[in-house]
Amino acid sequence: MSTSVSHQGQDRPELRKAVEEVAGSGFAGVQLRVGDERGEWVGGAGVRELGQSAGVRTDGHFRIGSSTKSFVAATVLLLVAEGRIGLDTPVGNHLPEFGLDRRITVRMLLQHTSGIFNHTGELYEDGTIVRGIPWQGREWVDNRFTTYPPEELVRLSSSKPARFAPGTGWSYANTNYVLARLVVEKVTGHSFAEEPRRLVLGPLGLTGTVAPGASPEIPEPHNHGYYRYEEAGKERTVDVTRQNPSWVGAGGDMISTTKDLHTYFSALMGGRLLPAGLLAEMRTPEATAGYGLGIFAQETRNGTLFHHNGAVMGSAALMYGTRDGSRTLTAGLTWTDDADLSIAPAFQAAQERLVDAVFCGKLG
Repeated sequence: MSTSVSHQGQDRPELRKAVEEVAGSGFAGVQLRVGDERGEWVGGAGVRELGQSAGVRTDGHFRIGSSTKSFVAATVLLLVAEGRIGLDTPVGNHLPEFGLDRRITVRMLLQHTSGIFNHTGELYEDGTIVRGIPWQGREWVDNRFTTYPPEELVRLSSSKPARFAPGTGWSYANTNYVLARLVVEKVTGHSFAEEPRRLVLGPLGLTGTVAPGASPEIPEPHNHGYYRYEEAGKERTVDVTRQNPSWVGAGGDMISTTKDLHTYFSALMGGRLLPAGLLAEMRTPEATAGYGLGIFAQETRNGTLFHHNGAVMGSAALMYGTRDGSRTLTAGLTWTDDADLSIAPAFQAAQERLVDAVFCGKLG
């Protein structure tokens, strides 16, 4: 295992050990950034590319998957602050062309309480799976550069039965955020990428964060992610670092760095991005899954930890912070994905291992 570690201030052997353990559990590369009362620590373990000896880049760009939702929600809330969007306004007022249930509000999109079918597929309580846009196996690999316009994703979702009446349940659906993105574009008259840049990225100086739309490119430097599938009885592994993320859209298409995620989340939690009232709305969770508006609230015996992690083929982000933003954990992971989501247990264990190492049960 090739390991690279850098740090500011004191060495943190407990963090170095945690990173090395996570990398050894099945990940190609792990980069971790911790900000707390002892300063900022950056470290990594693993390799930049499979089959190569170069160590993981700890300043690498990576696809952040559903951590995107926090940026989208913050952008919507800043437009609420400008008086351009109402949280409890029916989405159909802005997007009448989709014939959405009139009871669905902007707030319901951000909180996943709209009941709308998830365009990337649904798993129902009885075990029934209803597929949506293809995102697994060779079918996804062969179509990984295909562009799916957001309107197409919404129409696919609208063609399926709703999971429940708006506001009566909770169900995580990427389509909610595709719709939120379209609302932003409708009320501003700008492409979605322009509004996070104006409202979030620019003010916070986030130079490594990108809303790529349908572009498959990822800025340098970066580590590499992979996908494994079977063809004619043989296992094949392909580099999927370059991929068109429009199939998930604003539900998980952004690219960032651990530095930018740290700057963003510490500013957000520390009250330096949103007005206090809207930050309070964002952090108020619904009862089922503890989901606020674009972030999870995780109750512990020592206080509340806020987070929104995300994963997309071969790449993932972890983003955690305390209520005041004084302690954060941000991480980028790369691995070899597959249709069975074989990495899922290791990914769950990685979250728990790193959170334990960073927060140690003390959320101050």
